[in-house]
Amino acid sequence: MANAQLRAMHGELMHAFTTHPSNLQKCGILLAKLKIALIETGVLVPQGDASLEDLVTAREILEVGAFWSIRTQDIPSFDRYFSQLQTFYNDYSSVLPPSPREYPLRGLNLIRLLTQNRIADFHTTLESLPIAADSLAANPYIAHPINLERWLMEGSYSKVWNAREEAPTEEYKYFIDSLMGTIRNEIASCEEAAYESLPLKDAATLLFFTQQRDLLTFAQQRGWQVDLTGGTVHFAKKTEEKVEIPKEKLILADLKYARELEQIV
Repeated sequence: MANAQLRAMHGELMHAFTTHPSNLQKCGILLAKLKIALIETGVLVPQGDASLEDLVTAREILEVGAFWSIRTQDIPSFDRYFSQLQTFYNDYSSVLPPSPREYPLRGLNLIRLLTQNRIADFHTTLESLPIAADSLAANPYIAHPINLERWLMEGSYSKVWNAREEAPTEEYKYFIDSLMGTIRNEIASCEEAAYESLPLKDAATLLFFTQQRDLLTFAQQRGWQVDLTGGTVHFAKKTEEKVEIPKEKLILADLKYARELEQIV
């Protein structure tokens, strides 16, 4: 495919992506064609003879693909796009002009690691960023996941919830919602162990639900019984597994051990 056709489709993609709201369906169709075009022109995995203009175009297409993946909630696709961008962000950082989308995407990748509970990978990735450690807090796209990780470790779940409104881009909210899903399940397990029932209002507050319908949907997923008339939710108690202790074998083993000790003495 000629470079002129590649750039024409690239222009269509940027128009479809930057309109409000974005035309996600058209973006998906164009991205599929453009990835084939990038392979044909040899810039999906760039070589040393690639032109600067082609490299910038390829990087921008992959960046749009990463954002499109989150907006369509296709996270495996986001992982693939972000992996392909590493060559442009790391190997060609001294050649290409800075991209305004680089750090928003790096921050999204950090939150992605948090949603997978990959804390060690989170810190390794954070340490490998091409930015001084004392400047991390000054970058809003990186400071946001750093704060989220700290609040998660502290158990300050209300701060994680409030951080949704402080997200530097809309895409960050998707991952925060995913984190809140994990947090809600942890809180729900504690509620089931600690209480037989709770008032609906208290259960909603503990689980950070602002709408009763969201609480009712969550309760149904957990198998809870909801009494709308009485305004309470009854938790499903998990049956504890009974472990049978082999008493006779333990006694015989203890006696044998005692006899052996007497012989030693």
